[in-house]
Order: sequence, then structure tokens, then C-alpha cells
Amino acid sequence: MAKSVSKSAGSKAGNRASGAGGKRSLVIVESPAKARTISKFLGKNYAVEASIGHVRDLPTGKKDIPEQYKGESWARLAVNVDKDFEPVYVVPPGKKAQITKLKQLLKDSDQLFLATDEDREGEAISWHLHEILQPKVPVHRMVFHEITQDAIDEALSNPRQIDDGLVKAQETRRILDRLYGYEISEFLWKKRLGQSAGRVQSVAVRLIVNRERERIAFVDATYWDLIANFRTAVGQSFEATLISLEGRRLAIGKDFDANTGRLKDPGLMLLNQEQAQSWRQRLQQAKFAVSKLEVKPYSQYPSPPFITSTLQQEANRKLGFTARRTMSAAQSLYENGHITYMRTDSTNLSDQAIGAARSLVQQEYGPEYLPDAPRRYASKSKNAQEAHEAIRPAGTTFRFPKEIAGALSDDEFRLYEMIWKRTVACQMAAATGNRVTVQVTGDEAVFQATGKTIEFPGYLRAYVEGSDDPSAELADQERILPTVAEGEGVDCRNLDPKDHTTQPPARFSEAALTRELERLGIGRPSTYASIIETVQRRNYVFKRGNALVPRWQAFSMVRLLEENFPKLVDYQFTAEMEDLLDSISRNELSSTKYLGDFYHGAEEAGLKQQLVDNMSVSSADVCTFPLGTPEPTAEQPSPEPVVVRVYSEATLVQQGENRKASVPDDLPPDELDLARAVELLAAASVGDTPLGVCPQTGREVYVKSGRFGPYVQLAVEDPEGKEKPVNASLLKGMEAADVTLEMALKLLALPRNLGVYEPLGEPVLAHNGRFGPYVKCGAETRSIPANLSLLDLTLEQAAELLQKPRFGGRGAAKEPLKVLPASPVTGQEIKLLEGRYGPYLTDGETNASLPKTLAPADVTLEAALQLLAERAAAGGSKKPKKAGRTSSGRGAKTAKKKAATKKATKAAKKKT
Repeated sequence: MAKSVSKSAGSKAGNRASGAGGKRSLVIVESPAKARTISKFLGKNYAVEASIGHVRDLPTGKKDIPEQYKGESWARLAVNVDKDFEPVYVVPPGKKAQITKLKQLLKDSDQLFLATDEDREGEAISWHLHEILQPKVPVHRMVFHEITQDAIDEALSNPRQIDDGLVKAQETRRILDRLYGYEISEFLWKKRLGQSAGRVQSVAVRLIVNRERERIAFVDATYWDLIANFRTAVGQSFEATLISLEGRRLAIGKDFDANTGRLKDPGLMLLNQEQAQSWRQRLQQAKFAVSKLEVKPYSQYPSPPFITSTLQQEANRKLGFTARRTMSAAQSLYENGHITYMRTDSTNLSDQAIGAARSLVQQEYGPEYLPDAPRRYASKSKNAQEAHEAIRPAGTTFRFPKEIAGALSDDEFRLYEMIWKRTVACQMAAATGNRVTVQVTGDEAVFQATGKTIEFPGYLRAYVEGSDDPSAELADQERILPTVAEGEGVDCRNLDPKDHTTQPPARFSEAALTRELERLGIGRPSTYASIIETVQRRNYVFKRGNALVPRWQAFSMVRLLEENFPKLVDYQFTAEMEDLLDSISRNELSSTKYLGDFYHGAEEAGLKQQLVDNMSVSSADVCTFPLGTPEPTAEQPSPEPVVVRVYSEATLVQQGENRKASVPDDLPPDELDLARAVELLAAASVGDTPLGVCPQTGREVYVKSGRFGPYVQLAVEDPEGKEKPVNASLLKGMEAADVTLEMALKLLALPRNLGVYEPLGEPVLAHNGRFGPYVKCGAETRSIPANLSLLDLTLEQAAELLQKPRFGGRGAAKEPLKVLPASPVTGQEIKLLEGRYGPYLTDGETNASLPKTLAPADVTLEAALQLLAERAAAGGSKKPKKAGRTSSGRGAKTAKKKAATKKATKAAKKKT
């Protein structure tokens, strides 16, 4: 486990004078952007450099395990579970050059400041840096929650030692995640039930699956009421809804049982369409009067300033940002000195921040909007490892969004403006007004109207949750009823029957899932973005609009864990894990004992024994979900039950042994009922009838339906299954029902050889690619426009396409989607480019494709470096050497890089 670090200088280390011999102080932070900002506040006697994230971690694969441990039974875990859970750390690929640079800078320094973030991860990075660099000079732990001149001066003047408790808590969490992730993931792989499992990831998937289960079990119900339009004696109109008849309250949505569609209370009145029409006829002759008038004053107080989770939720609701996109923009704002640290559980504001906010309220909105005393928000979190302030604009005076707009990207500006408004609003007066309820009675029928007035907008002038335009939202929030008195008669001008259907519980959006995880105490807000991204990348979840939808593979994985490892996906057990990690950070609990109890067991079996006990579990049962039995038909007088069968790579509906059909990838589980399954089976059976026979091969041609949509197939007759059928996707816009034998044969003939293109002396091939049809001649490719048919394209038409410049100019490349700071490996800017097969990153030497789940807007420098390092370690996608270069040019550089990579890989295998 982590060793204690005691080597540190005194508490007053903020001496800006250079040491003996003109040496400088070295300050190490995580990111280049943070380094650039901090260097502006320090003099020439300080060198500020970035570690570029974590410098050591557990190995990610067998090849990275140091040789001396490869024979150990625990080697694949990289954690010695037999000896105090000692971890094996290695330097990740791509970090060796940066560590060498840091060691060289340290040689020329007379003291070292470790200025990584103040949370667990930041503390761990400082500890790992200390272990790797082995400094011989005084070491100081420098902490701050905003990057301003005052904050940096204060941090330099009051350094501390590395917090062993935080380091142990982070290391324990990392080991715990490795034990859970590797052991349960391997178990799932053996059962062919999923790609991965994780301590928080699997519980998050269970939440999403449970919501879908509720939607599947949901039975809707329909109820009717009447909407009346009344007019007062002075000609003012208002609408009211029927709420009771003959002394019985009318049923509304919440009165129905979600699982049966029936009323929970039989004493309520439930109207159908016929009854609603009948009452409409009766009440048209009734006399109405105001039977009740209730006016209640209210006060609405501002929400606390943002913490990590509420920032992610509100950015999702208000701006439509994913959690990753929010944190990427927030990270940039923090590192460039615009906001305080963005990973925090605390709603507290410093006295200086409160003063800055109150000053802005007085200045911008007037004294009536300023409460007599400052508002103080107590943190609900017991967690001692998070930063000490809420997320707010940096500094003792908050810069207006428009003042720094020119220095910010669009995402950064919108997020900063939201943070600025929320922070100012939290120090404003409450909004006040009245809530009005009017009941109108006539002929045993009671109608009710509710209204709301805002007498004083207070903080709503600055900020309304979920709205970009507070002024417009204020108008929407008001519903003004006419002035009436009890006993006053009103005329009924119109009565409209209206039907309502109850709705299933809504699926989780990213904001709603974040809120639920936080409510249950599961995970940490700083990890929510990566969790949501991971469950999508692992294909457990996909997005429909803003909703998170589970796949059937998620159902199987969750079911297996619930039935065989119930504690590992228990909400309370997972939340208690976080509390225990907090106890370790406060040195109240031994990390070794905690890990021992979890893995080896104490009063009950630990993870290791549970894996042994459950190894004989069959995956067939947890992968089968019954849908029911269809009604008998002439074709099926005794139909067999229909089930969903889940496999690692596909999901099928199946009836008996022979009737099977693929379930479309984008079909949510709650929409796959018995009727839909029967439709899929019927469509698949149509696919069993051939379109005809291929005249060249004599084989049958079919149109089939697969998980990615319809396709055509040239069948084979091979009982041994050695020969595979030939498949071809339909072109965009094609419908399976319209495909003829002639069209199918043309699709199966792709790619088509159109002939030789003389200027290049090579054949032209017409392809149907992942991103649409295109022609290819040698290294040249061109997309085929929509007005030309891939199946009928001629050589002359292809030649015209090839003669046109690519990307708008001959040889010109597209503008980068994003440009990031220079790579520490190549020294060149990292660019995000658009390629034929999607976006990819390049550092001038290595190319790495962007994962489908990571949007270009969400790419950070740290994420880019990690992707490039992983690609380089896997063999890398190198840019080809251009013709005509000598060995002293690019070729020599490539050779040097290969040698350096080999050397770095060899060094990484040693335990640092």
C-alpha cells in the first residue's frame, strides 16, 4: 500500500527569491493549460510544468505486467491479494518522455512544489510524482481551489505535506475497482454476458434496467374530465377543471396502480367518454357560483451555488450538454483561471465570494434585491476529500461573462454565464407572490382553477432553473386569475370533455441519472461523466433523444448479478462503500482490513469465494425472457411460447427451435412486446422465401432482416458451415419490400469495377461504404452524390468525380474540428480531424480513432493523450513516410521514435 511521505519543508515556503546558484523552484501541475495559467502569476524564479495526468497506474494488460510478477497467481490483477493488497504500478505508455523532462527540471531546481488538484486523484498524482522523481530537495504540497494571483500567493505561503489519508483512500478505491472490475468482468466473459462490470458502473446500469422493467410492467389507464370556460360579471374569462361529482373526487393519473391500470381507491369516480358527454349535457343548464376562494402567500428561495452534480444536471437540462461535455468545459474554465475547482461536494462560499456576489446584486439589481444578511449554504457531504468551495466565478470580484467572452469557446461561455448567474442569484432576495385557488360549483359538480402571481421576482430576475431567459420564464410562471369573491355567480360559456392516458415512468436522462446516483450516495460526482460514457461505450445503454435506454445485454448482466452477486449491485451496499472510503481518507479505517474483508471475506464469503461458488451457474436462464404465447391461427393451431434470447453480440426473438428473428439494435426493450415479436418473426419468415436464383452461381438470393437493418444474401449449401454466405447492405432509402432480384444481384456484385481511369492508370471501384457510396481509384476516393446511382454509375461519371478537387481544394485538407496543445511526445499540436471513417486524433506521428461515445466537443487534452498513448502502445497507426525522404529526414525520426517507444515499454515493465 501507499507509503507515507514525510519529507517536506516548513509551512512557510512561499519565498519567491531564487536559491543558491540561481536555481529555480519547480512547480508541477496536471495539465499544460493549468501550467500556462499559473506561470502568469509566478516570476522567473519558478518553472511550471505539467505531469499530463496520472504518471503511474496499475497495468492494463498482460503485456504490461513486469516480468518478475508474471508467474504469480494474482498477476492479472496487478494486486498482491496474498500480501496486504500491494499494487504493482507501471508508467503508462507515452509518459516516459514527460517523466524524463520532469527529472531534468528537478535537477536544476532547489525546491519542488506539487500543485495537483486538492481531491483524492490530485493527492495521488502528487504522491506518485514524489515516488518516481525521488527528490533530494525540499518538497511542498501546494493546494488552491482557484487559479488567481491571491490564491497562488496564499498557497505558496502555506504549503502542507502530502495527505496520506487521501492517498490511501484513492489507492484503495483503485484496487477495489480493479478487483471488482477484473474478477466480475472475467466471470461475465466466461458466461458470454457482457463486456465489463464495475463497482459503480454496474449499479448505474441496474438503475436504468429497473426503470425499463417498470415501463415494461406498466399498464396504462384512460380517464376523462371536463374543462369549463367561465366568465365573470365584468367579462373576465378563466378555465377550470372538473374535480368532483356528487361529492366524489374524480380520479386523476396518480390514483392508478402502475402495474394493473386499476384505481387504488375504488371510492373515487372514474369517468369514461360516454359519462363525460352525459355530464356535459347536464351541466350546460346548471347555474354556477364561486364556492371557495383561497389566497396563500409564498416565498421562493434561490438554490445553492453549483456543486459538480448539480452543474452537470443543470447544464444537461438548460444547455443540452452531456456530463462529459460539461466537465470538459468546466475543466478548461478552471485551468484558465475563470472559475473555482469544478470537482466539489461543497455548497459553501468564502466570505470574499459572498461579498463579490452581494456587491454585484447591489450594483446590477438594486438594494431591494439584496437580503439583509448573507446567505450561507451548509454542505450536506461528510466527505473530507473534496474541495472546500462551491463552483463559482474565480477571484474576489466576479468578471461579467461579456468581459471574457472573447477568450472563451461557445461551450465555455454558456457554462460560465450559467455559473455566474447562479452564484449571484444565490445571494439575492427570495421571490414572493400569491397562490390562488378558485372553486366553482353547480349541480353537484365542482370545478377548480389555480393561479400564481409574482409580487416581487427577487432572485428570479437573475436565474431561473432550466431556463435560458429569466425574463420570459417569469411571464410563463405567472397565471393570473380574475378577481372574484365567494358566492359570486359566473357564467359557463363552454364545456369540453377531455381524455387522459397515464404514462409510464420516464427513462433516465443524464441529468436524472446523476441526480439519482447522488441521492442514493453512489459514486462521486467527479466520476458520473465517465460512468455514463462507459455504460454507453460497453453497449449496455444507448441514447434515444435525451433518454438512456438499456439494451437486452444489460438486462442479462444485471439479472446475473442480482441472482448470484446481489450485494455487488445493492444500492445501499454500494453507497456504504463510499462512506468507508471516506473513513479511510480520514484515517479512521484500515484500508488493508477493508480490502481483505471485501475480497477474502470476514463474517460472510468474500468476492473470491463467491466467484468459486457461482462458476457453475448457467447463463441460459438469465439470457431468456418470455414474452408470451400467441393466439392460435390456421398456420399455428398450437403455437409455442415466444422468448427473447440474449447473446453477447446479438439479441433474437425465438419461437421453438427453428423460428428466429433478429431484434433491431435501436428497439427499446419496453417496445418489444408479444405483438412486435410476432411481426419480427413474420418478417424473418418472409426472408426465408428466396427472391430467385443467381444465374451465375445457381444459388438462391434472399432479403433478410438483421440487427442493423435489412440486407440481401447469396445463400450457400455447406452442411459443415465452412463456407459463409455473401451479404450486402441495402443502399440508403431502399425498402426491403421493393428489392427485386435484379437489384439484389447488383448489390451483391459490389464493389463494381468500372474500368481503368487513364490519368492514374488504375481501375475505378464503386463501393457502398459505412458512410455512403463512393468511388476509389488507387489512393484517391470521392463520395458519390445523391443524384447519381451507385448501381448504375458509369466510368465517365466516376472520372468526372475524380477530376474534382477533394475537400474543396486540390490536395487541401479539411479544417481541424479541434486543436489541442502540443503533445509532450512529438512536440506537435494535437488535432482532431474528420476522416472517411469518422473523427480521429493525430499528434503528427500517431493517429487514434475517436470512440463513438465520445463527441468531438467533449475531447480534452487528457483524453486525447490517453487515446494516442493506447494506440501507440498497440502498434500505432503511423502516418506513412512520403516518397523522396532520405534516412536523415522523416524516416530517421520514425526509427528514433520506434526505438524510444521500445525503450519506454521496457522501462514501463519495471515496478517504479
